[in-house]
Amino acid sequence: MILVVDSQGGGIGKEVIRAIKNTFPEIEIIAVGTNGMATAAMLKAGADHAATGENAVMVSAKKANVIIGPIGIVIADSLYGEVTPKMAKAIGQSHAKRILIPVNICDNLIVGVSDLNLGKLVDGVISELKKLKED
Repeated sequence: MILVVDSQGGGIGKEVIRAIKNTFPEIEIIAVGTNGMATAAMLKAGADHAATGENAVMVSAKKANVIIGPIGIVIADSLYGEVTPKMAKAIGQSHAKRILIPVNICDNLIVGVSDLNLGKLVDGVISELKKLKED
């Protein structure tokens, strides 16, 4: 099971879920938004299940095989304060593989990462999922 976590309007999560469902339609995806708008966008994009908020992240992170989201999901108080310390800890301590999308926003700058557009970043997510499926 894949857990996709996103905040704000859910734009990154929405694109990730669409790409995963186009490539791996059989994979179960749980979308968790830090707010209702993000959750709704990811559910509309094709997530199999969806929930919102801190407790949903904490519970889903325990069950996930893979967690995908912007790098801020593992940094407390990031993404304009939407990621709580408990969310970041749950994701960071999960036994799941994490595929973190390097976005230079919210005072988190990732040095050495090209400034790629969202489409290229999502392609990178799919490439990593393909590698994980081969293992």
